[in-house]
Amino acid sequence: MAHLLVNSEQISAASWADALGAEIRASAGNGAADDSDVYFGAVLSALERLLADNGKVSVEELHEREHEWERAHLRTPHGQPVTLD
Repeated sequence: MAHLLVNSEQISAASWADALGAEIRASAGNGAADDSDVYFGAVLSALERLLADNGKVSVEELHEREHEWERAHLRTPHGQPVTLD
């Protein structure tokens, strides 16, 4: 997703690198494990922050979409793909 956003000039490569680096440093500073879950969380946080800071999406929209996915996940039978309405 970051690659697509950089290539479409929605965010700059430098701002992406800075945001991701800041999130990874923040995770390390909090004593988080150095694993793929922590890295994924850093990637997601960096993307959300960049898009919100650039006005591409509001913080409210991010929270609403998160809740939409959570509701969809909870109503989806195990083993089935999760989809939004």
